Amino acid sequence: MVFRYYTNAISQATKAVAKGILLAGLVLIGLGALILALPELFAALVAALLIVVGLGCVATAGRIFFQNRKMEKQGSSDPDAYRENAQIHIEEHYDA
Repeated sequence: MVFRYYTNAISQATKAVAKGILLAGLVLIGLGALILALPELFAALVAALLIVVGLGCVATAGRIFFQNRKMEKQGSSDPDAYRENAQIHIEEHYDA
């Protein structure tokens, strides 16, 4: 007679994790073999990826600068000009 201290769900989850790890390992081995076989192709792919990410960073920085400039132009004299629906309330409690 066999006593199991775990359910079938735990066994299935363990098998699923093992399958995922096996698949990841096989993919990594395949990518390593491809990089060894075709280094120029992968260098071009990495370069293209870096250019795309760099363009995204430049675009994000440009939007931040534009919004900052827009905020500075809106209300340089009034400090609450950029706050549409926000007010800061400060309660001071002095213990005497």
